[in-house]
Amino acid sequence: MSARHFLSLLDCTPQELESLVRRGSELKDLRKRGVLFEPLKSRVLGMIFEKASTRTRLSFEAGMIQLGGQAIFLSPRDTQLGRGEPISDSAIVMSRMLDAVMIRTFAHSTLTDFAAHSSVPVINGLSDDLHPCQLLADMQTFHEHRGSIAGKTVAWIGDGNNMCNSYMEAAMQFDFQLRIACPEGYEPNAALLAQAGDRVMLLRDPREAAAGAHLISTDVWASMGQEDEVAARMATFRAYQVDRALLDSAADDVLFMHCLPAHRGEEISEDLLDDPRSVAWDQAENRLHAQKALLEFLVAPAFQNA
Repeated sequence: MSARHFLSLLDCTPQELESLVRRGSELKDLRKRGVLFEPLKSRVLGMIFEKASTRTRLSFEAGMIQLGGQAIFLSPRDTQLGRGEPISDSAIVMSRMLDAVMIRTFAHSTLTDFAAHSSVPVINGLSDDLHPCQLLADMQTFHEHRGSIAGKTVAWIGDGNNMCNSYMEAAMQFDFQLRIACPEGYEPNAALLAQAGDRVMLLRDPREAAAGAHLISTDVWASMGQEDEVAARMATFRAYQVDRALLDSAADDVLFMHCLPAHRGEEISEDLLDDPRSVAWDQAENRLHAQKALLEFLVAPAFQNA
């Protein structure tokens, strides 16, 4: 299979990622100016959702429509995937009918298995291991507010989850220093941590991680599929709440990000999203623009002579 997939930030070069970030901002400007831009007219994106979604579905579906194409929502209960059809068989059939496939799933192996048998690009809309599309939006948001993130310090506070793993990949690809503050037993992927080397520092104290940071980011303490761990996680992570005082210990021009949905009063204080240093709403909007740039990059343009 010769298709170009996007399952991880490591599937692109640093130069390609920087180009995607810049292109996301350009497409954002085109939309704000009301310029019609439809390079993917007649193209169709299949969207497979095993996990619930707001921002991922809206951004990919709206993005394809704005680029002139269409998107089809697929869930396991609506397809043969939910009745035991092998992923490989589904990938072969779907990729003969679609121009790209976005998958939001639990096991990362679902993505790699599908991509191995797909003749069209496969995009990771989220897995338990990684969330690369969110990091494209995060990097675009930082660039729009502060310029290049290269050489800056980023603090991740909380669970060493899929977002944290993607932040480690981003540190390697976008050339920033990452400090991760998480409780013992909730560390991010060990192989990625080793691969990142001195690009990433693992800490226990969120104040130490936040000191002088230019960007602070966090996520919910219990992700989808961890509902039975909520009580234990609430107790373990209590000291890892991000509040205004924590931002005060960071750089004067610090930005705060959250991939949303946020649980106010848990991983963030009740008032944090209202703090002028929070750019969470810009970050959410940029899912649309960053993913439009990604779709434009991966999907062959419409027939020029149709």
